[in-house]
Amino acid sequence: MTAETVDVPLSPTGLRLTDPRTGRARADLAGAGESTVTDTVEAAREAQRSWAGLPTGERSRRLLAFADRIDGALSEYVAAEQAGTGKPAHEAEGEIRDSVDLLRFYAGAVRAALAPAAGHHLPNRESWVRWEPLGVVGAIVPWNYPILMAAWRIGPALAAGNAVLLKPAESTPDSALLLARDARDSLGPGVLNALPGDRATGRLLVESPIDAIAFTGSVAGGQDVAARAGLRRVSLELGGNCPAIVLPDAPEHTYADLTGAATYNAGQSCAAPARVITLRSNYAEVVDRLAEAMSRRQAGRSFGPLNNADQIRRYRQILSGSAAGVSHAAGLALGDDSDEEGYWAEGRILADLEPDDPAVANELFGPCLTVQAAEDIDDAVRLANSVDQALAGSVWGAGTGQLLSVARALDAGEVWVNCVLEQCPELPHGGRGSSGHGTDLSVLALTEFQRPKTVTVRLV
Repeated sequence: MTAETVDVPLSPTGLRLTDPRTGRARADLAGAGESTVTDTVEAAREAQRSWAGLPTGERSRRLLAFADRIDGALSEYVAAEQAGTGKPAHEAEGEIRDSVDLLRFYAGAVRAALAPAAGHHLPNRESWVRWEPLGVVGAIVPWNYPILMAAWRIGPALAAGNAVLLKPAESTPDSALLLARDARDSLGPGVLNALPGDRATGRLLVESPIDAIAFTGSVAGGQDVAARAGLRRVSLELGGNCPAIVLPDAPEHTYADLTGAATYNAGQSCAAPARVITLRSNYAEVVDRLAEAMSRRQAGRSFGPLNNADQIRRYRQILSGSAAGVSHAAGLALGDDSDEEGYWAEGRILADLEPDDPAVANELFGPCLTVQAAEDIDDAVRLANSVDQALAGSVWGAGTGQLLSVARALDAGEVWVNCVLEQCPELPHGGRGSSGHGTDLSVLALTEFQRPKTVTVRLV
């Protein structure tokens, strides 16, 4: 899919879109400038009043129609998602189906009563709470999951009665443009619009007269958004560097599961495992088994490339500065990756690392697992909680009581036990520390895009 598919004019001075699989340019796209952002915000403000005024049942039906349109154009969305990310078709299709499911979830959730119960709380008065939309929401989403991260934000925001201006990443505007096209027919003009562009476009959006910003991206990007947003509502999801504590009695599937999650989407997942921590007595075996599993994963090459030139440059720079040893079983030494064109990276296991090693301290965002040795379980938890990010984590073992104790001790918004990177619309997801704040997924995400109004009526 190219920009021409959705009637966006090409411009040699606009965005240069690149295919990550080849590293070659695939299209030029005009980014949204100041006048476009201003006009689109005004249109969204007008559309939001009508959208919020619809009964929840009608809003729900339109969201379901929107989801149906995406589902009906599945192959077109798969092509759009692959164009900017290089994902294998099965990954892209699964993420689009998950996005459709998410929109359908919020189409139902908005019809449920979430307000505190009405009641007689004051003498001779009756009170109740109305949950009202914020207004116009700017949703800025990253390149690792262009449509899925968009769905996480637009689903609850639209269901709650807001209009949304969707700013996709510079390298992956394709599926966002399709969403805006299909929303125009399903939801109405102006309710959901896409603003492709670079960081300048994002800053114009944040500084425009919108009511809230939902940002998913880097810590530096989140800090910039927060500084520019002032007193407006901001929701931030800023990345992971997630620990996986592997105990000596971890189940057989642990190593395949961890390497599978670490290479899904080429490791470009905020909640993916990144730092494996095990007891020193079990360290050599864990390194060997992870290396063996990663070798099998690499041989099958079921994952795509990194997204862009900046990302693979950063990834290689961190690896080159690491003092890691070589994985004993797999022989995955540091060095140049494949000579293929494009932004491909090999799966790696990095062992013998100090806690301050660059590969441990930084979120790699690539197909790599680091391995650290802990003296005991308390030390393993300490290492797990030692980085600034606190998004997600996992623990692997056999003893239920011990597993639940470790899960409770991990400082993270989401913890998996003997599984990893498993999510659904019903369960909330959100970070702590430098991983940001706010809630994605579940009915709780609706309140990210609503504000309560208490109404009290005198009876006598």
